Amino acid sequence: MASIFAKIIAGDIPCYKIAENELFIAFLDIFPIQYGHTLVVPKIEIDRIFDLPDEYLTNLLLFAKPIANTIKEAYLCNRVNIITVGLEVPHAHVHLIATNSVYDVDLNKAKLKLSPEELKEVQQKILQYL
Repeated sequence: MASIFAKIIAGDIPCYKIAENELFIAFLDIFPIQYGHTLVVPKIEIDRIFDLPDEYLTNLLLFAKPIANTIKEAYLCNRVNIITVGLEVPHAHVHLIATNSVYDVDLNKAKLKLSPEELKEVQQKILQYL
């Protein structure tokens, strides 16, 4: 059964896309813990990140880097952290999260409740810097 990410990649489910190439897609997490919280997802459906082919592993950070730099600029944070948990969706992915303290990257904390309009604003804010 296809994961929700595979359905987003296929265009069956809409997303707030930030960037895309032949190997990856990046889009906003619709249950973010910080403004600008972005997911970077390989276009092949593999559950565990270290089971990805080497081509994907070596290019993941190169794809994510300009997006992380853009989030940092858009949200004026100390840094953007990359987190790999992989338990929420059985499809390898990483979280890019604007960070000023350790608490900012706690995936168990209450999620922001953003309306579709607010998510669109976050998307546009990031895209204007990309």
